[in-house]
Amino acid sequence: METMEFRQALFWDVNPKNIDPKKNAQYVIERILDFGNDLEVKWMWDYYDKALIKKIVDKSRCLMPETKNLWQLILANG
Repeated sequence: METMEFRQALFWDVNPKNIDPKKNAQYVIERILDFGNDLEVKWMWDYYDKALIKKIVDKSRCLMPETKNLWQLILANG
């Protein structure tokens, strides 16, 4: 799976071109879950291991509560 060209609006606090999706997996996943569009969520779902996404959702301290609840439900049934 290829890496995605991240939108500046999604990563407003850094230069998106400098993001390493492997090294910065937690940051990328949290940002996409909270603010990503359908294409970005699909890319994340295909790019990252589901166990990693679940671990990040469960342990995240910066996801919005609504986002965290939604993804915990999705990942519990997936």
